[in-house]
Parts: sequence; C-alpha cells; structure tokens
Amino acid sequence: MCSRGLWQTAPMLDSSLFLILLVLLIGSYIQAVAGFALGMIAVAVIGGLRLLDIPTLAAMVSLLSMLNASLSLGGHTQHVHRPMLIWLGVGIIPGLLLGYWLMLYLNGNRLWVLELCLGIFITVGGLSMSIRPRSWSEESRAPFTWCMGAIGGFLGGLFSASGPLLGWFAYSQPLSVAAIRATLLSYFFLATATRTIIVFFEGSLSASVLLYAALGAPAVVLGTWLGRRFPPVVSEQGLKRGVFILLMCMGLWICFSAMNAGLNGMPI
Repeated sequence: MCSRGLWQTAPMLDSSLFLILLVLLIGSYIQAVAGFALGMIAVAVIGGLRLLDIPTLAAMVSLLSMLNASLSLGGHTQHVHRPMLIWLGVGIIPGLLLGYWLMLYLNGNRLWVLELCLGIFITVGGLSMSIRPRSWSEESRAPFTWCMGAIGGFLGGLFSASGPLLGWFAYSQPLSVAAIRATLLSYFFLATATRTIIVFFEGSLSASVLLYAALGAPAVVLGTWLGRRFPPVVSEQGLKRGVFILLMCMGLWICFSAMNAGLNGMPI
C-alpha cells in the first residue's frame, strides 16, 4: 500500500523532469570545477522556469546540497576552521526558523512576493560573483560571524541557498583557501541538514520531495565526478562569466514575471 502511494507521487517522466536532472548535473559539475553553489544554480533555473514550486524545490535542493557537500568534504575535514564554523553554526538555527516560516507564509498568502524575493536574491547573488572579495587584515569577531551565520540561515530557510553571502564572508577572512573551502562546505552541510530536520518535523518532507531527491542524487554524483575527472576547456574565469550572465538573466526574468503576476491579480 505504501509503495503504491509513493509510486503515485512519482514525477512524470517528461521533459520537465529531464530538464531538472540536467540542471542538477550541470550545477554539480560547475560546483566541482569552480566552487559555485549547486543550490544557487538549481534554485535560479528550476525556480525561474517554475518546474517545481519553491517549497518542494528548496527541500529537494537541501537534500542534494547535503549530499554534494559531504562528497566534496571527504578527506578535507582537518582543514575546517572550527572557531568560525562554531559561530556560524550557532547563528544557523534562528535564521533558518525565521526564513522557513516566512517562506511558508508567503507561499500560502503572497506567492508573487516570494517569487519577487527569489528574483532579487538571484540577481544580487549573480552580481556578487563579479566582485572579488579582499582579504581582511584579521579574522572577524564572534558577534559578526554569528550575524553572518544567522543571515545565511535566513536565506537558507527561504530558498536553501546562501552560497554568495557566505562565500563573500569566508573569502574575506585571512585564511588559506583549503580552510575556507572546508569551512564553507561544513557550514553548508550543517545548514542543509538542519533545514531538512525542520522540514521533517513541520511535516513537509513529502514523498514527492524524497523522490525528486532520489532521482537527482545520481545526477549530482555524476556531475561531481565529471567535474573532477574532465575539467572544461574554457578557463575558470570564462566559466564564472557564463554562470554570472545566466544568474543575472534568470533573476531579472523572475523579478519581471513576479511583478507582472502581482499587477494582474495574484494575492497581495
């Protein structure tokens, strides 16, 4: 009976599912090559094309980002900067709870506002990728690090994607690249795992979410392996420029379509 119910919720094998898996494959490949957030690319394209509703998309991205972070972190945990991770982690829970509550409220009452927030987030995130952070002279103090963790948690609660903000913060610290990368991956794993627990206890970790994540997992694993085994022929800078243009276009499109929906009678 249970298996029959799960089968009935399975995604249809159509062009939408194929496109979702393709986006996950490309996103995980780019993250393996250039360090971009898989979540940011998946949320931008899948959310922008409205292939999935935002709650389902964010829940699926959380599970797959957790898988990607655990695969990428393997063998590098010794590089984690524990003081920074601890203070970032302490800020995750209040930020996640607030962001997740806001997502549920807007999704049920003011969907066009939620989509507008998504468009603004993607646009600003794309712009941030064109800014190279300068390394500060000393490490950030605990209160500021906690604030960054809380803001990242808030964005993670909304869209399960806080890569641009945390990336800017981490790469501004006077630390080695290995320490920054390992700490960021640990933060993303902790944030996505915590969000998944919240979704589970809230009752929204549906069979549909689990099936999309199960279907997407092989694409993420394959994309990560391809990125390590077969780097692209274009330069890393060229790859970043292409993703920057993609995110900007998707972000502006989502903003435009959300405002158009608001003006044409969506609940406000």
